[in-house]
This record gives sequence, C-alpha cells and structure tokens, in this order.
Amino acid sequence: MEALCQIFPEAPIYTLLYDEKRTGGAFRHKKIYTSFLQKIPWLKSHHRPFLIFMPLAIEQFDLSSYDLVLSDSASYAKGVITRPNTLHICYCHTPTRYAWDDSHRYIEEFGYPALIKKITPFFMNYIRLWDSQAAQRVDKFIANSHFVAQRIRKYYHREAVVIHPPVKTNFFQISSNTDDYFLMVGRFLSYKRFDLAIEAFNQLGWPLKIIGDGPQRNQLKKLAKSNIEFLGLLTDEKLKNTYAHCRAFIFPQEEDFGIVALEAMSAGRPIIAYRAGGILETVKEGVTGLFFDQQTTECLIETLKKFNRSDFDPRVIRQHALEFDEEVFKERIKEFVKSQFKV
Repeated sequence: MEALCQIFPEAPIYTLLYDEKRTGGAFRHKKIYTSFLQKIPWLKSHHRPFLIFMPLAIEQFDLSSYDLVLSDSASYAKGVITRPNTLHICYCHTPTRYAWDDSHRYIEEFGYPALIKKITPFFMNYIRLWDSQAAQRVDKFIANSHFVAQRIRKYYHREAVVIHPPVKTNFFQISSNTDDYFLMVGRFLSYKRFDLAIEAFNQLGWPLKIIGDGPQRNQLKKLAKSNIEFLGLLTDEKLKNTYAHCRAFIFPQEEDFGIVALEAMSAGRPIIAYRAGGILETVKEGVTGLFFDQQTTECLIETLKKFNRSDFDPRVIRQHALEFDEEVFKERIKEFVKSQFKV
C-alpha cells in the first residue's frame, strides 16, 4: 500500500479500519476514508468476531466519482462496487485464506469460544459465496506470486498477471562479519511454524534469535530453551543489524510470497526454507539458500546440519534480491496500469 501511494500520491485511501499507530504513521498525510466499523473503538484490535459484517462495510464506499480503482486485497477490498466504466484493478495477496485454504484450521486458530466455533462454518459458507462473487467485480487481477495466481485461478476462475511485492532492498546492507546465531522474523501465528524451528533448535542447542510478536508469544516462549532468544519488536536500525549479522535465515512456513526472506537476502544472508509456496520464486537452491522437503523437525535438522555458510556468497545473494526492489515494483505497476487504462 505504501508503494502504491508513492506511485499515485494524490489518490485517497478507502479502508475498513485504520490505526495510525500500527501503521507507523506511514499514511498520516493521506486522505483516508474508513467504514462504519471504525466507529467501534476496540474493533481495531478485536476484528475477527465481526468478519461477517465486512462484506457489507466494503460495499458501502461510494467510488462512483473514480475512473480507476486499485484495490490492495487479501480478503475484502476487492469487493468494492464500481461503475461499469470504472477500471478496477486488484493487487491480490491471496484469495481469502480462512474461507478457502484449510478453513477448519483457521477457525480453530481464531480462538473463538466453543459455541461460536460450532456456528462459524455456517457464516463461512456465506463468506465463501460472497468472496467468489466479489472476485467477479474485478476487471484485472495482479497476483503477488505465481503461487497466488494459481490459487486465484482455482478459487475465482480468473487469470492474473504476476508482479512480486516491493522490497526495500536499499535499507539493508551486507556485513563484513557475521555471528553464529540463526534468525527468524514474523508474526507469531501458527502457520508461520515458529514451533517447528524452536523444536529443531531445542534439539541442536544452536543459537536462534526471533524477532516479532503475536498471539502465540507466550506459548512459544514456554516451548523454547535458553539457546533461543526472543527480541520482540525492534527499531529499524536494530532490525537491519540483526539481519546483517545472522548466520542464516530460517523460513519453515508456506507463504504466498515471503518478504522477510528477501529482506534477509538483501543483507546477503542465505535462507533455509520449506520447499512450498511463494518462496520457490525467490530462493535459488544452492545459490541463495537451501530447501527442506517436509515440515518436520527431523527434516529441518537434517538440512541445518548440511548448511555451510561458506558455500554462499553474500554479494550474489544481495544481487538476486535487487530483482525484487521497490523501484522495480513501481515501474511494473505503472506499466500495467497504463496498458489497461484507456481514457
């Protein structure tokens, strides 16, 4: 969204909910329109019980005065209603995950009371129907990876052009020396598989640093032994230095794309990743990292033992990451919009 705003600086933002603090003030000077959900004070931190109202909320925006609408969507934004002669381009991060991909597991992770969990599948059927219909309102889809393009084809029966997300590669730098610790970065959510990496490093006794926060924080801390350090949320400068000095970056999850891995590569650090999802489009095996084939502790440990940092050249890794720089993203978005928009 930040990169899209840089491409179209005068364009207003329409969003279901807005929290200036959580967005780091990145959109402070933008004209922002929010839905009626914004009026519920605590909803910004506890939005999941209100998923059923989000289709209605996104449809309330009046976009009738616009010739071009860009939706940045992982769930509801693509469902905005536009005039017949308005061009609607959706940058799709994923078809709504909790509606389509292993929805039973996602409902379990939401942490609803038992009664709510029993009736949630009935609401999810409505969400799926709405989501499928809303996808037909989009004129052109852009997917953030070929992996997501395949999912758009499967669930929405639509084709998508692939433009990988922007990475601020110039923010990161290669360090002349590295330390012995391995690194993970991200939200503490179950599909990120921090637990798998923690179990592996518990057995190995090797140092692992973890940056981030999330609902599973206490659970993961209880699981970890003393060789694993939780750093919380870091300042930009500390984050950059922690990336630059790690031995390698651990990526045990299946992601739609995986920007954190490219941030590590921007610092010249190799990746040890699960062989699935969007990471297959960003890591070159044996050049910028290694893959393990099964999401098991044993398989990850086996790959970690094979890893030798001297097999990887930080300059080659960083050069590869530059292919995903934010300026590349901006140029590709501008070219695509110009090719589709006819005044």
